[in-house]
Amino acid sequence: MSVVAVLGAQWGDEAKGKIVDVLARDADIVARFSGGDNAGHTVINDQGEFVFHLVPCGVLWPDVQGLIGNGVVVAPDAFLDEVREIEGQGIDVQDRVLISERAHLVMPYHVVMDNLFEAAKGEGAIGTTGRGIGPAYTDKASRIGIRTADLLDLESLYPRMEYILKHHNAVITGGYDGEAVDLETMFDRCRDWSVGLKPFIGPVEHLIHDAADRGSNVIIEGAQGALLDLDHGTYPYVTSSHPTIGGAAHGLGLNPGQIDTVIGVFKAYSTRVGGGPFVTEITGAMGDEMRTLANEFGATTGRARRVGWFDSVVGRYSHRINGYTGLVVAKLDILDNFDEIKLCVAYDLDGERVWDFPGSAALLERCKPIYETHPGWHSSTRKLRKLEDLPRGARAYVDRLEELVGVPVDIISTGPHRDQTIMVKSVVQV
Repeated sequence: MSVVAVLGAQWGDEAKGKIVDVLARDADIVARFSGGDNAGHTVINDQGEFVFHLVPCGVLWPDVQGLIGNGVVVAPDAFLDEVREIEGQGIDVQDRVLISERAHLVMPYHVVMDNLFEAAKGEGAIGTTGRGIGPAYTDKASRIGIRTADLLDLESLYPRMEYILKHHNAVITGGYDGEAVDLETMFDRCRDWSVGLKPFIGPVEHLIHDAADRGSNVIIEGAQGALLDLDHGTYPYVTSSHPTIGGAAHGLGLNPGQIDTVIGVFKAYSTRVGGGPFVTEITGAMGDEMRTLANEFGATTGRARRVGWFDSVVGRYSHRINGYTGLVVAKLDILDNFDEIKLCVAYDLDGERVWDFPGSAALLERCKPIYETHPGWHSSTRKLRKLEDLPRGARAYVDRLEELVGVPVDIISTGPHRDQTIMVKSVVQV
């Protein structure tokens, strides 16, 4: 039995949702540990297409328990709407999804503040989803956040909310010319959420800790990606949480020794959303072609993603901060019809060859990719399920990614459907 963490190894959008769904077939629990409804995981199976933002996508398997950890920030309406939508698609999640009593709430005033702050940055905006995630984490760090457990004690919550809104309204109206948030209106919404969320709130950290101790199969579901980590990403163009392995332990109450396997999910190329340095970015007609071919538009925002060639400098750095035991190469089929495929092996920084990922966004902006070129294979990898069926060029490309990152490839995704997968190695112990 095992605890397997599935992490985004680039800038997010690597097809983690599909991989979690594939592995969840043999799981007892699938647990989210970071982020909020700024995440978007798309899963396609014989029942249809499902988009998840807060609910762990492992719940598409009927015997899987979905847990949302203390490291996640939860927008109450978004969560309840998502539950209704999933159940409307024929998936019963009642009694199968639980939110940590320690998880913080994304309140409506967080959304207001997020959009006011981003607009005020003008050309310096980082490209947030505008869903209030950053301000919710800011309140958490400032010790004025509201947790799900607070909804179960409304009498104690009221004076706290009175103080919180006094603080935030001063910022909203005084600093940004916004409209003040009404206390009574906000507290009425908390009453409604208290009723709606009560069946979903519980001691998640105890449940997952005990499950790991008794040998259950647990999948840890990451959101976003390593290069968006608040500390280790391309700061300030990052998210407000820690989508790396340290965040996985902290955001679920696990100790590091309980995590057996760490899977890094890479696309066969690179993408990112919003601002920030992107050394291997492809622009112009070729970038548009790849974006359209791969349908690189956000499941949460619908925004077009920037696209680029695979960056092994990023790959090695991502492995260094996460300690991957195995890799996933996703969307390999997107590269099927290119005449040649570039692979970044190092950077040129002011005439010097750089092998390690710089910690400064300003330095990254000056970096130029050093490429090696691989011939395309002009043969479809889509829907393949056996490693030996890969075209020779595709197999060589995967082998080179493995060599450059320094970690074996355990899974290759050859399409969006859960069955379009090559299992090079079994990941979850049965």
